[in-house]
Amino acid sequence: MQYTGHLDLHKTWERTLRRARLPLAYSEGFNPHPKIQLAAALPLGFTSSCEIVDLWLQTPQPLGPARAAVENAVPPGIIIGEVAEIPASSPAIQTQVTAAEYRVTLPRPLDVADLQAKVAALLAASSLRRVRREKEYDLRPLIEALTLESPAADQAALVMRLAAREGATGRPEEVVDALGWPPTSAAYHRQQIFLAEG
Repeated sequence: MQYTGHLDLHKTWERTLRRARLPLAYSEGFNPHPKIQLAAALPLGFTSSCEIVDLWLQTPQPLGPARAAVENAVPPGIIIGEVAEIPASSPAIQTQVTAAEYRVTLPRPLDVADLQAKVAALLAASSLRRVRREKEYDLRPLIEALTLESPAADQAALVMRLAAREGATGRPEEVVDALGWPPTSAAYHRQQIFLAEG
C-alpha cells in the first residue's frame, strides 16, 4: 500500500466495501461517485498508521458486523484501527485537518552532534524561504514541532508536527531538505493526524 496513489486508494476503498457487501452511498447526478472522503492525501512512498476515511452508507449498519466485514475485505497492507458512526451533519473531514505528525528515519551513519545543531538552527530561524512548484513560501511557520528521537550513530529519527491546513501545508521532505539531507534518502511515516476541536 506504500506505493498506492491517492486516487487508487479511493478506488481500493470502493472495491473493499463492495467485497464487504456494505451498501455504499453514491452521489446524485449524471455521473454518480461513491461517497468516500480521505482526511488528507498521503504522498506516494509514505507509510502511515493514522489515516482517516469517511464512508457514507445508504442504510445504517451495526458497527461490529460492519467492521468485521471490512476487515475481511481489505487488501494486505490496510489495518482497521477503529470504526465509529459520525453524524451526517458533520463537516467534511478534509476541512477539519489542522496538522500532521511524521516520524522520519534518516540514513545511516549519522553525525548526531551535527544533526542536533542543524535542528536547533532550523528551529531558531525566523524564516525558511523555499520554492515549491515555482512559488516561494516560508516553511518555518509550518513547522509546529521538531524533535530528534533515538539519537545514536546507527539510528536516528526526526519527529515533526507540520501544519496541514488549506493553503498552508508543511511537507516533511522539505524539512529534511532544509536540514541538508537528500529528501529521497529518508523514510517517512505519518503517525498522527490532528483535527480541529469538535
